[in-house]
Amino acid sequence: MSPYVFLIISISLFLGTSLTLFSNHWLMAWMGLEINTLAIIPMMTYPNHPRSTEAAIKYFLTQATASMLVMFAIIHNAWMTNQWTLLQMSNPTASILMTLALAMKLGLAPFHFWVPEVTQGISLSSGMILLTWQKIAPTALLYQISPTLNMKVLITLAFLSTMLGGWGGLNQTHLRKILAYSSIAHMGWMAIIMMINPPLALLNLLIYIIATLTLFLMLNFASVTKIKSLTNLWNKSAPMTTAILLTLLSLGGLPPLTGFMPKWLILQELVANNNIIMATLMALSALLNLFFYMRIIYASTLTMFPTTNNSKIQWPYPQTKTINIIPTLTIISSLLLPLTPLFITLMH
Repeated sequence: MSPYVFLIISISLFLGTSLTLFSNHWLMAWMGLEINTLAIIPMMTYPNHPRSTEAAIKYFLTQATASMLVMFAIIHNAWMTNQWTLLQMSNPTASILMTLALAMKLGLAPFHFWVPEVTQGISLSSGMILLTWQKIAPTALLYQISPTLNMKVLITLAFLSTMLGGWGGLNQTHLRKILAYSSIAHMGWMAIIMMINPPLALLNLLIYIIATLTLFLMLNFASVTKIKSLTNLWNKSAPMTTAILLTLLSLGGLPPLTGFMPKWLILQELVANNNIIMATLMALSALLNLFFYMRIIYASTLTMFPTTNNSKIQWPYPQTKTINIIPTLTIISSLLLPLTPLFITLMH
């Protein structure tokens, strides 16, 4: 891809998300979502391949349907309340429609079918943007209309997402699909707390984005897309394998890693709001995710590649991919748990 084209696309992506984040009018927020969707499609189709083209078409159709629903909810709300401002989504029908539309944009179950298919069809770098940056704008809208959301709808979406995100990833061998199902499950954790404690949902999203970004950068650096390929990574780079292991455990939510913090705080908040059954079910669904993360860890660290070559032969050519940011991101995605009191103070 030409550097100029890449620059224009990157600026458009940033502009679209910023427009949605900083707008106070529904029409401007909708325009931001549209710019965001249209900007990522050329990124998805590079390098040009039938699989990436198919993925981009699937993504476009799903996002276009969601945008149409968003617009329908905006117009219905304006018709009933005569308000176009973001904080005035007071009509119940419009609020439910908006929730469903944003769930479709985020990939919450039962609108999750596009996420694994699209992520599998595109490159690792495009998949990274899709599962991190593209979640920011819809989450910002969900955050702003959180006081008017329907609790039953949210709980249903969240529970289905965590369960299906866990079950779906169990029999996958492609790492991109596994990360897509992981994304669905994490979005479920974010949705369940959105109405009770919106800042906690944002904290969950932030930690998820950092951990997923770290994992994608490491997989891209090692050029690994399948679990089978990971078995040979220990020979190439032991520190990279250890970092992948730590990040996966953090995504799974094991203490004392960073990923444990949002899950712990969300369960605590659910219990405090007498939602004990839901908290128990969410905790159990997290075990499904942990299982398929552990399977990757087992394949990459506890098994040897089936050849007689066990020597530490270094690749003779200079490495062109940058790894400057990976150590920093690995530390952030693994060691932030002691800062939990600071985050709680900032949220309140």
